[in-house]
Amino acid sequence: MFSNYLIGLREGLEASLVVCILIAYLVKTGRRDALKPIWAGIGIAIAIAMGFGCALEFGSQELTFQAQEALGGSLSIVAVGLVTWMVFWMRRTARHLRSELHGKLNAALALGTGALVATAFLAVGREGLETALFVWASVHAASDGTPRPLVGVALGLATAVLLGWLFYRGALKINLAKFFTWTGGMLVVVAAGVLAYGVHDLQEADWIPGINKLAFDISGTIPPDSWYGTLLKGVFNFQPDPTVVQITVWALYLVPVLALFLSPVGFASGKGKVKEPDDQGTQPSTASQA
Repeated sequence: MFSNYLIGLREGLEASLVVCILIAYLVKTGRRDALKPIWAGIGIAIAIAMGFGCALEFGSQELTFQAQEALGGSLSIVAVGLVTWMVFWMRRTARHLRSELHGKLNAALALGTGALVATAFLAVGREGLETALFVWASVHAASDGTPRPLVGVALGLATAVLLGWLFYRGALKINLAKFFTWTGGMLVVVAAGVLAYGVHDLQEADWIPGINKLAFDISGTIPPDSWYGTLLKGVFNFQPDPTVVQITVWALYLVPVLALFLSPVGFASGKGKVKEPDDQGTQPSTASQA
């Protein structure tokens, strides 16, 4: 449940910050007339993301078991790829996200209503589709027959909306660069578990061999239905009897990606590759002063 809460919080907060920056800029510059197109674009983006998630969930139920496993495994790998790109991108751009959005919004204001709707839709829609895909993959991986994974996601999104509102009102300050670094690192760990589970799905679909070659089996020590087994699965997508291929893929992803992401210099920090940070750009509360 915690891993799904983290996904909802992290992804939802990104979208909330984007909305706060757009709305605050229009209010501050006296362009309240442009708020309706912005909200329309945001609403369309949310509707499409929810529709995409429903299509994944209900559409896959009509498939055969092998097809379900193949689809689930393939989409899990795609989701991990998107999330990996997203956490690196956000770490590099968190410091100048405000100025980047302001530039796009100024261009849209010059073009008219349609451009405003498109700007809001694209800014929020990408986050929404990524969230829907990764949430579906993570819930699918952590599913234990209870609604807890979905509850975790819902609580994470609700927290993100609340934090976004507090940022907008100036009631809460946080260093965005540090926040996205730490939550991004935890999300990489979650993604490693989703990737391993996706590989297992592909093995069950006979797309990847080695389904019967276990790396180890500690089900007797950590029963999957025990409280601590459920906790480990919910947080890390832990499996007590992984295959050799799963463990190999998990390690080959987690170790280099996490090391690169947490590296203080180079690609992870975007040193030398991004613009100078905005004044107080790492303080979300400045959105209300945009």
